[in-house]
Amino acid sequence: MYFAVIIKSKLSFMRKSLNFISAFIFFNLFSFVVSGQSIVLTGSVRNATTGESLPAVSITVQGSGAGTFSNDKGLFKLTSNQKFPITLIISSVGYETLSLPVSNNGDLQIKLVSSSSLGQEVVIAATRTPSRILESPVTIERISSAAIRNSASPSYYDIIGNLKGVDVVTASMNFKTPSTRGFNGSGNLRLNQIVDGMDNQAPGLNFSLGSVVGLTELDVESVELLPGASSALYGPGGMNGALLINSKDPFKYQGFSFQVKTGVMHVDERDSIPSPSPYYNWTFRWAKKVTDKFAFKLGGELIQAKDWIGKDYRNYDRLGTTGKVKQGTRSTDPNYDGVNVYGDETTADIRSNVLNPIAAAIPFYAPYINALPASIPVSRTGYLEKDVIDPTTVNFKLSGEVEYKLTNSTNLLAAGHFGTGNTVYTGSDRYSLRNLKMAQYKIELNNPNWFLRAFTTRENAGESFNATVTTRLFNEAWKPSGGSSGWYAQYAQSFLAAKLNGSSDISAHNIARAFADQGRPVAGTPEFKQIFDKVRRIPISQGGGLFVDKTNLNNFEGQYNFSRFTEKFADVIVGANYKRYILNSEGTLFADSAGKIGINEYGAYVQATKKLLNDKLKLIASGRYDKNQNFDGKFTPRVSAVITVAPENFLRLSYQSAYRFGSTQQQWINLRVGGGTRLLGGIKQLQDFYQFNTNPVYTIDDNLLAGKPQQKVFPKFKAETVNSFEGGYKGLMLDKKLLIDVYGYYGIYKDFIVRTLAAQSVNGDIGVFTDPATVKANLNDASKVSSYSVPTNLNGNVTTYGFGMSLDYSLGRNFTIGTNFSSDRLSKIPPNFIAEFNAPKYRFGASLNNTGFGHKKAMIFNLTYRWQDVVEYQGDFASGTIPAYHTLDAQVGYKFTEQKILVKLGASNLLNQYYINGFGNAQVGGLYYLSVGYNIF
Repeated sequence: MYFAVIIKSKLSFMRKSLNFISAFIFFNLFSFVVSGQSIVLTGSVRNATTGESLPAVSITVQGSGAGTFSNDKGLFKLTSNQKFPITLIISSVGYETLSLPVSNNGDLQIKLVSSSSLGQEVVIAATRTPSRILESPVTIERISSAAIRNSASPSYYDIIGNLKGVDVVTASMNFKTPSTRGFNGSGNLRLNQIVDGMDNQAPGLNFSLGSVVGLTELDVESVELLPGASSALYGPGGMNGALLINSKDPFKYQGFSFQVKTGVMHVDERDSIPSPSPYYNWTFRWAKKVTDKFAFKLGGELIQAKDWIGKDYRNYDRLGTTGKVKQGTRSTDPNYDGVNVYGDETTADIRSNVLNPIAAAIPFYAPYINALPASIPVSRTGYLEKDVIDPTTVNFKLSGEVEYKLTNSTNLLAAGHFGTGNTVYTGSDRYSLRNLKMAQYKIELNNPNWFLRAFTTRENAGESFNATVTTRLFNEAWKPSGGSSGWYAQYAQSFLAAKLNGSSDISAHNIARAFADQGRPVAGTPEFKQIFDKVRRIPISQGGGLFVDKTNLNNFEGQYNFSRFTEKFADVIVGANYKRYILNSEGTLFADSAGKIGINEYGAYVQATKKLLNDKLKLIASGRYDKNQNFDGKFTPRVSAVITVAPENFLRLSYQSAYRFGSTQQQWINLRVGGGTRLLGGIKQLQDFYQFNTNPVYTIDDNLLAGKPQQKVFPKFKAETVNSFEGGYKGLMLDKKLLIDVYGYYGIYKDFIVRTLAAQSVNGDIGVFTDPATVKANLNDASKVSSYSVPTNLNGNVTTYGFGMSLDYSLGRNFTIGTNFSSDRLSKIPPNFIAEFNAPKYRFGASLNNTGFGHKKAMIFNLTYRWQDVVEYQGDFASGTIPAYHTLDAQVGYKFTEQKILVKLGASNLLNQYYINGFGNAQVGGLYYLSVGYNIF
């Protein structure tokens, strides 16, 4: 019986094997026969006017799936199993689509005629499916690779700031944060940045690094920006928008390309940086279609320059993570705290801490001391930003991708992006990001109807340090503040002696500071560097300024388009994802000194699209549910309608909901910052650890409690939500030469996440909060009071509203003029609410460009102007007024068509009008460059 079963099983296996082998032989023979009958077409594609070869042109056989793209030389080869005659469809953005009948094999010479591309671009971001930008159900902006090539901006990332309704906060040259519809700041948490399907946010540092790691300029096919709520399709964080950056397909864009930009900065710099200072940017891309099924690409970029620096030396009245500019300088205010001066955040009351004990010990001095002010706050002497942060910025990026066509419609690809370098970031303090490393790797299986994707983000803060904390600790390293022979003891004794000798108060203070600062290391000397480097390399958890962060994110997601099964009802797509954060800062940033912390998050979404009334009305409804293990789950709907009011003219209406869970830092941060305040996460475990439940904490505001302590009880930390209502119109007029886009919105925020400053008596004595003067003095005395900045949800709603419009007109002969105007407003805010809205009331932009004029249409140029209104900026680092400013970018270029070389002479901030767009950030000046590119058009 046993052997019979074995024999039967083997016979069955042999039959299956023979069937498989027979099928294999049959299909191979069939393929051989078919290949013998296949059509093989070759040819080239050129611009009908200029004669230049056109790469990445789509050539498909009508009615079949066969197709290819022209290579970097405009050449193509197409194989098809169709029989003659056939019709080829040749198309490319910016050119009229050509239908070409072909009746036999041969070499085709195809010429395409330029056409207006206004409103014809295809976007994905609005619905996760391809659609013309004209018919988008929500406001969307797009930057094409052609626009990048023709731009005057030194980086494609800078172009985003010229779009309508967009604000950019520049912490440094390589750290720029775009935002829409308010609530701006460095490392904006309310706008998702997605590069080739991967969330670009650093999972531990909580800011997106699109300009540090990601795509090189030569590998960007398009940038799509969704202003406003976008959580329904893109998940948590899309409160104020989503920015999608898409790379070039190696099957479509082939060949070797490079670009070299060399320029100058700091042309009239007055602060230590050599004038002028060189700027270098080298970029390359190499893509090759090895076979019809396999292609790869490699890319790299290196940027090196002397960065802009913070130069605001005004006096700042600091209260925890809040404050305001006040009168005074180092020579006129003994408690001076400069905005971009570090180390002077350390302050002490020499009357109570030093002079009163002297009066008690030596009665002879008591009458003199008792006649002095009751409180004499004095700060340590600080160092300028240029002294403690190396302005040398370096950014190196490397990326690669391999792609294999499993079938004509299904691809398997693996890709990786790595970036490292130095830059400066503004958070609760100014941070020098040195040797920062970030990498993203993904594997993806995609099809026109579905995709599966897995990616990981790996983060390493390198030698990054908190400039404020490090400089304070540097001061302690060369001369401690406390002790009988410490800095404050020396200062107070010298001050008293000067007063006894008849000096005025301010003269006595200046004499005392000079005495206490004897031996103070001079910035830039070997002694200074030795002490500073030692302090900055010690982790914060061990009493230094280094923050360690090796946090990782793993993400798995997929989507399926059921439209072919549901087309009678609606076009339906469904997707889901799972995320796991692994926090690892070794106790320097998070409360993870005992080990790594994991955070799980998952979500799913569905979208249905239905066309009605002979396709005059398109309705789109979508919904998404997400759950983070530390927050209640959130459901977010979106409903929109697109109405065709006339050919090529569309009205859009939408209601969208969006949300964000508290960031990883808002959940688990445990970090003492420059002013001595501890940034604390909103997780209940952290509050219990610091005994909020047994030793009460009291809220602190600008009035310092006004002498009335109020105990703060922190409720459960909740996700922030917004309900947004939007209407808009986009259409072509005047013989399709004028593109108009108008929008207006109204948003209602609920459970708005804010940070609350709270204080706690170290020994439980609430007497330290009896009056404002006592509160302010004790806040800076860690032996008496511990101060915390804790995220919590605001009671009451916050509302915003705004509008925007743009006009783009094709003048003919490749000239295009454009203008835009937009406004964002904040209203109905609760009392004493620190919104950090940071958007100008009005902003205006204009541009004039040409993509080809003159002899053989080889000349190009671009002018871009932007103006923005004054902003009352609020931030954790510093708050104050940002004056209105304007910038002008310009470039002129020449295309050597046969050699495939483009030479450009350009300038960013041509008029060199120094400006800031984030209080306490670097002052941005002009950058002038010469660019030489090969195979980039």
